[in-house]
Amino acid sequence: MGQTIVVLGTGGTIAGTASRGDDTVGYTAGQVGIEDLLATVPALKNTHLVAEQVAQIDSKDMSFAAWQHLAARCAYWLAQSDVQGIVITHGTDTLEETAYFLQAVLAPDLIGSKPVVLTCAMRPATALAPDGPQNLLDAVLVARHPGARGVVAVCAGVVHSALDVQKTHTWRLDAFTSGDAGPLGVVEAGNLRLMRNWPVALVDIAQAAIENVASSTLFNAVQRAKQWPRVHIVFNHVGADGSLVHALLAHGVNGIVVAGTGNGTVSNDLQNALLQAQEAGVRVLRATRCANGRVLPTANDVLPDSQGLSPVKARVALLLQLLVRRDNPTINP
Repeated sequence: MGQTIVVLGTGGTIAGTASRGDDTVGYTAGQVGIEDLLATVPALKNTHLVAEQVAQIDSKDMSFAAWQHLAARCAYWLAQSDVQGIVITHGTDTLEETAYFLQAVLAPDLIGSKPVVLTCAMRPATALAPDGPQNLLDAVLVARHPGARGVVAVCAGVVHSALDVQKTHTWRLDAFTSGDAGPLGVVEAGNLRLMRNWPVALVDIAQAAIENVASSTLFNAVQRAKQWPRVHIVFNHVGADGSLVHALLAHGVNGIVVAGTGNGTVSNDLQNALLQAQEAGVRVLRATRCANGRVLPTANDVLPDSQGLSPVKARVALLLQLLVRRDNPTINP
């Protein structure tokens, strides 16, 4: 295996700028190029890096087209024998969705078991004490670690798996958590201490969520997609009714994820609307809006659960399911 680490830039706060060094909120994301970001980390000067700007956006504006391009570039670089792993700089807002998407589409039989490490920042590059350079250094360290594999995220010295990572704070530097699963490891004084095993491969439970289709089939479906399915998330809450579901049906929705209360509970009115949508051919998944825990299925369930995925990751899984089925009509529903 080679020693090259490829760093793909997509923008985000880590590449953001503000007019004042003390402004960590009113900045513009995605302004600094990936080459310039790497230049802010002198400790990387002796590391064999290849940098590529894949996108330059605020991650709140992450798009399907950007995902397609990012997945294609990851697959290309991971297939190179001299590449040990990939680091991706990304905005924090949708990092968990991109991480899960990449875990699902970059499966072992497509590119082998190499690490894909997403990193980010909660402060812009122009901050008095930016966190981006340290996160970038830590991400490269993780990508170079012997045995590293799978899609992971590194922020504030903590390593999270793509399956578990979620943003849970609006401004703290350690804005991410792995919930009940706990982190994969931590970076301490330039060394990685693992707390549990690396993901089995680039895809594990994610593959179950997309019904065990071959990774090449999924990757090709993603790359060929000109128009993506319409999948939306609705919430259960006090007074929740079926009006949003009916509106989505009227506008040709293909899939709905409901973020239920507690153990995925849904009000009677909302559930009836979701059942109507399901009968009309719309795919429905039931997740929970709780930050921790997963929906535990019962014998009385009338809506399928998300197999432990959060609402946003369940939406990604449903998008991929629908893409594969549209691209391969012979796959059973």
